[in-house]
Amino acid sequence: MKKIISLLFVLISVVSSAQIFAPVDWEFSQKQISDTEIELQFKATIDDGWHLYSQHIADDGPVPTEFTFITEGGYELIDNVIEGEPIEEFDPNFDMVLKYFGHEAIFTQKIKITSAEDFTLAGDVYFMVCDEAQCLPPEVAEFAFEIKGVDGGTIIDVAENNTEKQESKSMWALFFIAFISGFAALLTPCVFPMIPMTVSFFTKQSKTKAKGIANAIIYGLSIIVIYVALGVGVSSVFGADALNNMATNVYFNIGFFLLLIIFAASFLGAFEIQLPSSWTNKSVEAEGKGGLIGIFFMAFTLALVSFSCTGPIVGTLLVEAATGGYMGPIIGMLGFSLAIALPFALFAAFPGWLNSLPQSGGWLNSVKVTLGFLEIALAFKFLSNADLVMQTHWLERELFIAIWIMIFGLLTMYLLGFLKFSHDSDLKYISVGRLSAAILTGTLTLYMIPGLWGAPLKIINAFPPPMQYSESPFGVGNSQGGGAIAVHEEEGQHLGPQGIMVFHDYEEGMAYAKEVKKAAVVDFTGWACVNCRKMEEQVWSDANVKSMLSNDVVLISLHVDEREELPESEKYETTLAGKTKKVKTTGDKWMVLQANTYGTNSQPYYVFLNHDEKQMVEPANYQDYGSVELFTDWLNRGLKEFKK
Repeated sequence: MKKIISLLFVLISVVSSAQIFAPVDWEFSQKQISDTEIELQFKATIDDGWHLYSQHIADDGPVPTEFTFITEGGYELIDNVIEGEPIEEFDPNFDMVLKYFGHEAIFTQKIKITSAEDFTLAGDVYFMVCDEAQCLPPEVAEFAFEIKGVDGGTIIDVAENNTEKQESKSMWALFFIAFISGFAALLTPCVFPMIPMTVSFFTKQSKTKAKGIANAIIYGLSIIVIYVALGVGVSSVFGADALNNMATNVYFNIGFFLLLIIFAASFLGAFEIQLPSSWTNKSVEAEGKGGLIGIFFMAFTLALVSFSCTGPIVGTLLVEAATGGYMGPIIGMLGFSLAIALPFALFAAFPGWLNSLPQSGGWLNSVKVTLGFLEIALAFKFLSNADLVMQTHWLERELFIAIWIMIFGLLTMYLLGFLKFSHDSDLKYISVGRLSAAILTGTLTLYMIPGLWGAPLKIINAFPPPMQYSESPFGVGNSQGGGAIAVHEEEGQHLGPQGIMVFHDYEEGMAYAKEVKKAAVVDFTGWACVNCRKMEEQVWSDANVKSMLSNDVVLISLHVDEREELPESEKYETTLAGKTKKVKTTGDKWMVLQANTYGTNSQPYYVFLNHDEKQMVEPANYQDYGSVELFTDWLNRGLKEFKK
């Protein structure tokens, strides 16, 4: 009786999981705006419970919606694709705030017609949908608009908008970081002593208190104008496209690395970065003109004199802000200068507060040295970016973590007084603030050490290279959580989750399984599949499961969202869920294999096969087999059937 009940549950599980999901329907339409302008509309109708994602999704999240216009010539795109107001919520599966659409999503793109001939504007929409339990592999919806040419080939100039649409959240985050950086610059030896001196000058030289406050406010506004002008200058010289390309360009990343190392050496006392003294002298002379012009040049003199301290911070900030497009450097400099300017205005309004400021001393240089260590740590992030793009494997995960352990370990020793630089004064005692900072950096240092053994280091996972980009993929000592496993790499195998060797090609994997007389476990997975990662981290990490997947079966992991183009000879069209499906990528190939063979397109999806490619047991998924006990039982039953 128990066997019958168990069989019924298995059948119910198989029936419920074996489905071809098609939760999104697209409609394409166009509207004539003027003789030469057309608005293209892309409308997605979404089934209840499913989410279609925005175009603006951060890395490590689901696949954002992307529009590609294939037809070239005859038209120009006006701005970018505009989307409706998405829902913005924290998604615990991806552990991040996501923007998505439910029920309906409308995207629009305006074009300017530049051809006198009629033509077809073709392209496609690349998108991904998820519900609460699973994500489907990315799909492509093709579109084609019949466009009538302009009589006489008339072309109306349309101003190009070079400003990339920025998410307000990202801009606010950049502003906040810049604001904090400005306060850090205040605590350097070049700026901090200037606060009481400058405020005292305004309060003493002004005939009334109100006049002194007004002059100090003008002084603060002048500081903001100077630094924002610097941001405008950087954006104008490089342009939005160049700034956006900085994040992934190898040469820019190497240049940033060298620049930050120079800044760090300056902060540590190797030399001072100074502007020509003639600039400072001319600015001081201009102060004598008095009035608003004199106050402005006083602020300009401050910027020049303090450059040896603020220059490295400003440079680092501009590098970080570069990925924010045209507005990035401007927003960055606004936040930075506001933090610099505020104290002057506030202390001028309330001179009594000056008495509460700590006295200038050696602690100011300590702030400068601490910033130097942080500059070095950030520099290696840019070098790592270049290494990842070039795939040189010179700065792999272990080496990166080792470098950071040394940097923050030495910083901890410095804060505790065990290290001393040339410009440091004697440390008679350790203040509470300095001890608190040492505890934080020391804790971070100890936290990073297990990373050499394969620990994920989730707190800093945005900085080191990914787990698979490692000198020793299994961690130092050949151990990576859940027990060590033997590594036998064969031709066609690749390093997979938990250090398990896998095949990424179905035919190669099945051929190898027959050769070594082992069963095959086919893992239909995806790079952006959250439940796949959960299964791999929570279930495959078990020592027994890892051992079986490594030693008792041949694991074939097929990524249904792999975007590598297939050779032209391997591309084809098929019918899937009543719709024509073009198989153009490796991911398309595996998704069609899963859908046509097993009647489902959800991941993760595990199939236990013998050498005749017949299933030994029912397929497994995350919803029904997402525990160590259930998945272990599934593997054991499959192995038992295979050995009969």
